[in-house]
Formats: sequence, structure tokens, C-alpha cells
Amino acid sequence: MATSFAESGADLELVGITKRFPGFTAIEHLDLTIPAGSFFALLGPSGCGKTTTLRLIAGLEDPTAGRILIGGKDVTDTKSYRRPVNTVFQSYALFPHMTILDNVSFGLKRRGIANATQLAHEALRLVELDHVAQRRPSQLSGGQQQRVALARAVVNRPALLLLDEPLGALDLKLRRQMQIELKQIQGDVGLTFLHVTHDQEEAMTMADTIAVMNKGEIEQMGAPEELYELPKTAFVANFLGQSNLFTGPVVSSKGDTLVVDIAGRKIEVPRNRAQRHAGDVTIGVRPEKVALVTTEPKAAGLNVVGPGRVVDVSFSGVSTQYQVQVPGLGVLTVFSQNLAFGPIVNLGAEVWLTWTVDHGFGLEDDPATAPRFEPDEDTSQIATQRRERLESELEEA
Repeated sequence: MATSFAESGADLELVGITKRFPGFTAIEHLDLTIPAGSFFALLGPSGCGKTTTLRLIAGLEDPTAGRILIGGKDVTDTKSYRRPVNTVFQSYALFPHMTILDNVSFGLKRRGIANATQLAHEALRLVELDHVAQRRPSQLSGGQQQRVALARAVVNRPALLLLDEPLGALDLKLRRQMQIELKQIQGDVGLTFLHVTHDQEEAMTMADTIAVMNKGEIEQMGAPEELYELPKTAFVANFLGQSNLFTGPVVSSKGDTLVVDIAGRKIEVPRNRAQRHAGDVTIGVRPEKVALVTTEPKAAGLNVVGPGRVVDVSFSGVSTQYQVQVPGLGVLTVFSQNLAFGPIVNLGAEVWLTWTVDHGFGLEDDPATAPRFEPDEDTSQIATQRRERLESELEEA
């Protein structure tokens, strides 16, 4: 089906893209190459510049500087309707008075494509909705309407398909189902997909490659597993999942591991998983890699911190999250899979935290330099803080 349906996607290249608005710079000298036929995710919090980047690619905004190339052709000055690009938005934007088939074939008929109806049926079969071709949008569920919007975009055979938070309006279960279906569809049609989102799980589920964006710059780019297992900055370590981070001086760098003094405790991290090997460094470990024990372990190859006190226990279905206050280190987070009924330790318990040396990582951030993003902020916290600042300003006024 894929070979008869879609032309191959084209690669996308952004060269030195800068976008300035009055009073602020949204994107600063962005270089990015997305290979043809890939599923690429641009991930970041609100205000990081990802949607501006998408609008520049679509031709809805003009760059202040730089070039945009699609399939090797410079389209920087090309009008949006002349670019080989289609966009699927969070809003389905279907015509309510038209049938599903007419919605999908509308653009083709306006362009005078002779077999528009046949192509529309083919696109609907791709998203498994050809059986509802004669219904109206109001007769479909939210997930079905989103698939119709996707069929309408794909039927035009764009070299590049832009997905702007397309699943944000769906409930959790349907969103996860659509993540799998979108990935399958991308593989079937072979187009280049650029997915813009702030949802970390969504990006990791679907994308071949993720670029994590912060304040108009790409902090790190790579395969989902690479970014998760080996984050290079505190921003990536905390935005793509959660991390326990520690800062201290390297006291030994012999052999295959670094030894870092963290509040008087010696913690090891593999040299090949660390970005900095001398001076003050920040190292970390993911919460699911950490184990809770009630007696101090002595096994070799383990990092051990404690004793600490469990200050919070939160059940979340497949796992339980524990917050452990460790003197000198602050509060550490542990995720433990629920293999039995009830928590493995209760609130107030004294525990030690352990993880294998191989699970640690070291960041390239200079601890002496204030991070551009507070490690414990996520998108919802940013929104809350902005609202609180606005309310404070209104009260003062």
C-alpha cells in the first residue's frame, strides 16, 4: 500500500535560522538537519521556540536570518502554499457540513486532480476509516476526527508533514493508541514527519530522533534511548523524565570510573558516561535505577547513600514513587515497580539508596554557571509560576 500511495519524503535542513520578535529573540542561529523518511520530534517546554520553528518551516513566519531547505531546494522565500509541506494541528479543523470523504478530497479537487476521490479513499484506508467515508465529522469520535485530519494532510503527498501537538486534545488512553498508529502510518507512507510536542512520553514513543529544545537552542539531539540514558545537560536530564542530580569535585579519575565527593560520600560514575572528568561536576542517576533497602549494603560495584528518611510515598499504578530525605543530599526520588501489594517501605522508614555504578551519568554543565532552566521545573510548573507572577503584578497595580 505504501509504495502505491505516497512519494518518498524529503530531507529538511535549517541553516543559521534566527527569529526575532519585538523585544525578544525566539530562535538564535539554529542549525538542524532531518533526514528524509524519518520521524523526528522537536521537544521542549512552552516558550522554547519549537512552534516558532514549525511555523518558519511551514512558511507561516519569515526568518530574521538563515535558510530553509527541503529536499535540497531553498524555500526560505517561497510562499507557504507553494511549499511541499502539510500541517496537522491539535484542532482538527474539519468542515462540519461535508462528509469525511469530501473533507479529505477537498484540497485535491480544488487543485484539479482528476482522481481526487480515489486518492481520498486510499488515504482513508490508510487510517482505517474508509468505512465511515460518508459520515459527517460530528458523527466521529475525537480520535477518528484526528485520523481524518491526518488523512487529509497525507493525501496531498507532502514531502514533509508537520505535526503540531496533534494529540493534545485526546484522552490518555486514546492518545497512547494514536501514538502507536501514527508511528505505523509514518512507516507505511514513508514521508518525513516533524512532530512538535512538550510531551516527553509522546516523543519517545514515536520518534526515531528527538531534539530537546530550550530557549531557542537545541540542548541535545539523538535517539530517544540515548537522550534518556545519557543526558548531557541538567535541562535534558530533568525535562526528558526525572533525575537525581549531585554536584561535587572529582577526587579520583583513575581507571574506568570517576570518583566524585558528594557531601562527604564517594560516588562513582563510568568515565565513558561522563562529559567532564575533572574539577566540580554534576552527576546523576534515574529514579527507576535506584533501589531502596532497609540495611546498609556492602556489595561491590554499588553506589550507596544514606541512611535517609522516607518523606513521601505515592502509588501510581505500575510503580510507587518514594521521596527520601538524605542529610547533605536533599530529597531523592525512587521509582519502584509494584511487584506485590503495598509499598516496600512505609512513610518515615529509615532506608539506604543504592544503584549500580554503570547506571550513573555525568553532565557537561559547569556547576559554577547557573543553568538556563531550573532542574525541578516542568511545563505545568512554568505555567503556574507565570500565573502567580501575573496575579502578583495585578495586585500591585
